[in-house]
Amino acid sequence: MASVGTYLNFAGKTEAAFLFYQSVFGGEFIGGIRRFGDMPADPNAPPLTEAELQQVLHVSLPILGGYLLMGSDAPASMGFTVTSGNNVHINLLTDSRGETARIFAALSDGATVTMPLADMFWGDYFGSLTDKFGIQWMVNCTTDAKP
Repeated sequence: MASVGTYLNFAGKTEAAFLFYQSVFGGEFIGGIRRFGDMPADPNAPPLTEAELQQVLHVSLPILGGYLLMGSDAPASMGFTVTSGNNVHINLLTDSRGETARIFAALSDGATVTMPLADMFWGDYFGSLTDKFGIQWMVNCTTDAKP
């Protein structure tokens, strides 16, 4: 079923933030906490320090009414600068690849695409952008969803 969630970025504090949110809302992290060290090697990516490899790549916590709160650390060595205002994304979890492509294309009008829509190593069809009004979006579909 399609849903919407909020995606938060932190400068090295994601795990602490999500452990706090878990203490507030209860529940379990979906799929546990994934770390940058879990990513496949990419010769085109900048090298990460041991501390950065331990930072959070992705975490997802259901809070109220099935709403998902998701997050990731944003290492400066990967070109991220986290400031209040650029650390929140609206994350759309769609029911099909076709719906994902349609929404991404529509939101892309006048936007800055930060990650083109593509199949990702974690198994989803995903893309991100900042729309022409400055709002950050992530559009995401599990690969087992219908075409």
